[in-house]
Amino acid sequence: MFWKFDLHTSSQLEALLEKDDVTLTELMEEEDVLQECKAQNRRLLVFLSQDTCMQELLHLITTEPPAGLEETKRFKHPNIACELLTSDVGVINDKLGGEKPLLDILYSFLEQPPPLNPLLASFFSKTIGNLITRKTEQVISFLRGKEGFLGLVLKHINTSAMMDLLLRLISCVDPAPLRQDTLNWLNEERLAQRLIELIHPGKDKERQSNASQTVCDIIRLSRDQANQLQENSEADPLLAVLESQECVSQLLDNMFVGESTESCIVYGTQVLLTLLEIRRPGVEGVLDVCVLGYERCVVSSILQAVQPHLKHYHQLLLDPPRRTPMLTSLGVLEVPLGNCRLHVARLMASLLQTTNTSYYTCFDDTIYNNTVTLELCRLQTINLLLDLFFKYTWNNFLHFQVELCVAAILSHSAQEERPQVGLVIQERPLVPLEDIPQASFVAQEKSMFPQEENPQGSLLTQEKPRLQQEPQEKQALPGPKPPLPSVPPDISTHNPLVTHLFQDCRLVQRILEAWEENDKTQAEGGMRRGYMGHLTRIANTVVCNMEKGPVRTQISNLITELPKDCRGRWESFVDQALTETNRKNTVDLVSHNLRSSSEDDDRQSPFPKELSLQQTFSDYQIQQMTANFVDQFGFNDDEFSENGDNISATFDRIKEINFNVDTEDTAKTAAFEACTKEKIQLFDDSEEEDIWEEREINYTTHTKSRTRFGGHRRLLDRLRVMG
Repeated sequence: MFWKFDLHTSSQLEALLEKDDVTLTELMEEEDVLQECKAQNRRLLVFLSQDTCMQELLHLITTEPPAGLEETKRFKHPNIACELLTSDVGVINDKLGGEKPLLDILYSFLEQPPPLNPLLASFFSKTIGNLITRKTEQVISFLRGKEGFLGLVLKHINTSAMMDLLLRLISCVDPAPLRQDTLNWLNEERLAQRLIELIHPGKDKERQSNASQTVCDIIRLSRDQANQLQENSEADPLLAVLESQECVSQLLDNMFVGESTESCIVYGTQVLLTLLEIRRPGVEGVLDVCVLGYERCVVSSILQAVQPHLKHYHQLLLDPPRRTPMLTSLGVLEVPLGNCRLHVARLMASLLQTTNTSYYTCFDDTIYNNTVTLELCRLQTINLLLDLFFKYTWNNFLHFQVELCVAAILSHSAQEERPQVGLVIQERPLVPLEDIPQASFVAQEKSMFPQEENPQGSLLTQEKPRLQQEPQEKQALPGPKPPLPSVPPDISTHNPLVTHLFQDCRLVQRILEAWEENDKTQAEGGMRRGYMGHLTRIANTVVCNMEKGPVRTQISNLITELPKDCRGRWESFVDQALTETNRKNTVDLVSHNLRSSSEDDDRQSPFPKELSLQQTFSDYQIQQMTANFVDQFGFNDDEFSENGDNISATFDRIKEINFNVDTEDTAKTAAFEACTKEKIQLFDDSEEEDIWEEREINYTTHTKSRTRFGGHRRLLDRLRVMG
């Protein structure tokens, strides 16, 4: 290596440091100043740690550079200053984190009026974030002493660097007691509530977006850290607030009470989706919800807050925010689906995956029936999502979410985990009669959703209904203890949402109609519809759950109740069209790897038939290159003697090679003899070859070997092997 020979030239930086009047600007113009700083050049660090230099570095990253400079050079020195301050050198960290006047200069950046320069904000966030990690106690104490610190950060939340600063305070504070103390301080400052207040139609989009993203990151980080900490550790107060029903209700009120905007609905829904992420990855993209203790109660609080606002989400599917026509590769889309309706579909899929874990959730130590799915049935939201599925033929983002909805309804996998009948509940205040579930899900379903045929068949073709409040007659139950809802004996085989899917939403009929229309379109030379892949998966989900799903009996009964012609079409579709499609989807993807060698020998063999013996002999030559080749290669000590007679003993290990040679076929015999003459050459014993001699290497079909051993003995051994 070149440094072993002392070829490293002396740096110009050293010459500058020799000068008494050297300036920080001169040093920052040197290319290796950052490298020397990280290498802890003593003289450089002494210079940089001076008060005047530290103050100048801080002013560079907190003060807007002059506007007259060339744009490529305008932020050159601020960038180098930031790199020097965050080079993770102990001398600089101690100087900056231990002196309050320097921290005041850094903090003054937050006191500037908005908007902040995004690049300078990133320099500031990186510098103070490094101090939070390296000089945690000093910096946290300094920030807590600054009244209004959190208000200033939220004031500039439209700059993404402020998000990073907040997350540093939550995730990069150690040890655990100091971290818990910091979280309690942030909770006392109402960080969670103030972030939720920023997701409001009255705020600008950038502020809403960053506040939403910050809340989502806090939820994920807090849950990850909670899983890593010990069981006896204190709960995260920020996470507890964000998961509370009051906080979720406040978020939903901001989204729907008063004037609603698309941005507020989208960013608020992203927070709800993150709150519902208490689950593990499952099969085929469907997420399996964790239903143990604390997590189950968290889901319950979220569902209790979301349920009253499901009607607003349903209305968004019917009447979304207006969007301009969109030009696509298939023409102009007059009414695009839009980001708002796509997020509604995502939320519905997440709710169904969550609520279908169990009909029961724990809330205030009382077992309640989960009314979210029943409300979705009453609103016909699933039916509307299916309408959109077939209307927006090419929107696979929507198709995937609808597929998840259907899969979640049919894979009602946690029915066995429902509570036992007879649990003792605590006393609670009188509640309205309609809030208590009926004794039978069947009776409740029939009373809420009478089976009426829909002649139009699609909610999208009907006049958009106004949101109507159901008349409620408040009738208090007599006595202080209302009866516990009973569980019907057939609940494991009856799910009202499954009934709704097959009867009200006409899932089977829609699959058949869409499939037949696609076949007709393709037969006429048209394009295959974009939802056919997802429709195939939905059909397979129905078949799979009818055969071995947790509600297979109910699905079978519902299909049996279909009209005779529809039932016959479905059976034919499953046996023929669906089976053939599955076969193609399985075989075509791997057909090139599943061909048997016996089928392809004659068709794809690179050797003519008359040269098959040549291929056999080639296989013989390489058959010794196996896993134990290293053990077989070379000679043992006892194989050598003074006269060297045993030097070829290794070749005697190969006893025989068996293959049939038809001596009556003269063409094959001649090919074999030509092959052996080509592969086995006589060895020349005239002289020993110089292995170091430089010579041209020619790649030919003939094999030339070095004559290290007796050529005649090798030839005799090979002929003996061949018999």
